[in-house]
Amino acid sequence: MAGLTATAQNVPPAATPFHMTGNIYLPNKLPATPERIASLKAPVGFTISKYAEGLDMPRMLAVSSNGDVYVSNRVKGTVTLVRDANKDGKAEVMQQVAQKPHLHGLALKDGKLYMAAIRELYVADVRPDGTLGELKMLYNDLPDAGQHANRTLGFGPDGKLYLSVGSTCNACDEDNPENATLLQVNTDGSGRRVYAQGLRNTIGFDWHPTTKQLYGLDHGIDWLGDEDQQEEFNQIKEGGHYGWPSIIADGKPYPANKPKSGDSYEQFDAKAVRPLLLYKAHSAPLGMVFNRGQQFPQQYRNDAFVTMHGSWNRAQPSGYKIVRVHFDEQGKAQQFEDFVTGWLVENDKSEFGRPCSIVQASDGSLLVSDDDNGVIYRVAYAAKASEATKKNKKRS
Repeated sequence: MAGLTATAQNVPPAATPFHMTGNIYLPNKLPATPERIASLKAPVGFTISKYAEGLDMPRMLAVSSNGDVYVSNRVKGTVTLVRDANKDGKAEVMQQVAQKPHLHGLALKDGKLYMAAIRELYVADVRPDGTLGELKMLYNDLPDAGQHANRTLGFGPDGKLYLSVGSTCNACDEDNPENATLLQVNTDGSGRRVYAQGLRNTIGFDWHPTTKQLYGLDHGIDWLGDEDQQEEFNQIKEGGHYGWPSIIADGKPYPANKPKSGDSYEQFDAKAVRPLLLYKAHSAPLGMVFNRGQQFPQQYRNDAFVTMHGSWNRAQPSGYKIVRVHFDEQGKAQQFEDFVTGWLVENDKSEFGRPCSIVQASDGSLLVSDDDNGVIYRVAYAAKASEATKKNKKRS
């Protein structure tokens, strides 16, 4: 563990001087043994098992209507088909079906798989056997990578494709208006436009099943200390500006980046969209999905599940877990709750998993990639197991 301190440069004269400070700490990596997986904690009735393993660095996931799973590896630039043919909750088929440099984001619609790299957007037909046809390039001029190169994709209720483009930096004034945004495009690549801006790096996003409103988690700025900047849970509105890099979290001014509009911080904040909820700094939210299935108990209906990949920029680790965002019956976000924990072990000095992407399988279970140990986990609810646990508690 090492602490680093730096003094900010080029602070506007009217701004309050500040210091950038922070710690670097990465827990020791351990293998995901059966004993460690059995130690993971989830609410009563839920089970956690390996759906697939030996996948090297599985990142983003996409699930087809027949249950096939596609998983990207951004380092090798591959997309792999993963299939549980006998429906026993464990995949038997793992077949590479595409390769282009830096493939990462995945989304399926109308028998086609859309794939995002750093500057490219591809689409390919999904064949009946799950393999892909020729990859057709829709774009090769997305913004340069910089610090946040991991583009992600999702289809909205409007049938349009949404593409997240992170910032090139920790905190700066971007030259390209498409950086730090969520883009919206048509399925043929036309109509590309900025849907929302001021989003430093919103990798995970999804639409509420009933209200159809869009939500996402934005990564906070690093090097502001262990407790800042907290991660933001936002309702992402068309045309909205979410403050980065001038306003962070719940309206705090960021002195190094005065609003480019010429507004004061107060004026700019009044126009920006504030987050609905905040989460512990540096937890690194990566995946998000709403529960649309019927497998989980009623109290989880329309709730969101989020993977916290885990911190590197704080003294005591945060993240390394799956959390639930509880929504009320009116579709309003209420609070964060732990859902699956336990990947941090040995008094938080070691870890055996970094949850990455999260999707809902056709049976209603959740599939979660771990790009650290090459595993895809399956989180399922077993009603019989839950009832047995309740009976045992009554007897005791």
